[in-house]
Amino acid sequence: MQAVINACKNGEIDAVAAVVISNNANCQALDRAKSENIPNFIVNIDTNPYPNATPDASMLRILQSHDVDWVILAGYMKKIGTQVLSAYAGRIINIHPSLLPNYGGKGMYGHFVHEAVIAANETETGVTVHVVEEEYDKGPILAQKKVPVDENDTAQSLAKKVLAVEHTLLPETLRKLISGEIKTA
Repeated sequence: MQAVINACKNGEIDAVAAVVISNNANCQALDRAKSENIPNFIVNIDTNPYPNATPDASMLRILQSHDVDWVILAGYMKKIGTQVLSAYAGRIINIHPSLLPNYGGKGMYGHFVHEAVIAANETETGVTVHVVEEEYDKGPILAQKKVPVDENDTAQSLAKKVLAVEHTLLPETLRKLISGEIKTA
């Protein structure tokens, strides 16, 4: 998320980080949003800024009230609801720490992906930026970049290498989406 905020601030991406929404009250993204003076919200079953609405309806209301054009899932860990998926069809982007379709799907995130890559003795992995649809990690792929897996890599060392690529690939892909170089449909 910080890489996207920085790219917006330095003009690499012609956009403004309008709002940050998390399902986890203890996530670092909320602290970063606060330090950047970006409106931020916690939306989950227990914490909901609109108590009479579902989390999905609350998220949609927040996004629309902040004039959001693109929804970027940079660490958001819950499945996106049907109202948000419908309202932002083709405009919800996720970054995944593997070369999809490999090592994607429910439960495949973070260290679980890297552990699976190491266990399979893969020689390469990577990063995928894709459109979010109803099924986990099945939306159209917008960009991918390979990362070599060295024989002495651990899940932790591989995570660091993949994260470094994520920090460049996501802002680069967003810039291309916003400028029209890449189309989602």
